[in-house]
Amino acid sequence: MIRIAVVGDIGSGKSHIAKLLNYPIFNADLEVVKIYKTNKRILKILKKELPKFFTSLSIKKEEIIKAIVDSEKNLKKITKIVHPEIRKKLNIFLKNNKKEEAVILDIPLLLENKLNQKGDIIIFIQSKKTEVTKRLKKRNNFSLDLLNKFKKIQLSLSYKKKKSHFIIKNNFTNKSAKINIQKILKKIL
Repeated sequence: MIRIAVVGDIGSGKSHIAKLLNYPIFNADLEVVKIYKTNKRILKILKKELPKFFTSLSIKKEEIIKAIVDSEKNLKKITKIVHPEIRKKLNIFLKNNKKEEAVILDIPLLLENKLNQKGDIIIFIQSKKTEVTKRLKKRNNFSLDLLNKFKKIQLSLSYKKKKSHFIIKNNFTNKSAKINIQKILKKIL
């Protein structure tokens, strides 16, 4: 099984490109949302560690945002609690898809959390900063403060680009993305 990881800036279109690759996808962001909605053990730990922010029986996105915006330490605490769970979910995904020709890893903090392996094919999604900002502002709960806190825990884009095997310049049109993807898949497979 070939592991193809998609990396890039927040809002660069990683998840969209991952879908276009047309293989089973592990989307860490979606897994985090599931954890917040259904994992009572994680909820209890978060309530214990950050009682000021988590009060209900389920974790709400607004609570997470408030905690992160309040302090960088809170983001680190949340990450330390949630990421081991993501690692478990990733291992289950890989085990369930071991017979696939390839899998796609859409994990924003792949390199930061050392979830990559030596043989992984890394694709860097490069997008114009102005286009990314415009797209991010359309998202629900967009917060520049939150964005800046996340950027502080991420490796630089130049480092991610240097570590990548391929670069897709995403101009947010399916036609150009599909052409780039086909070229890359030909080389990989």
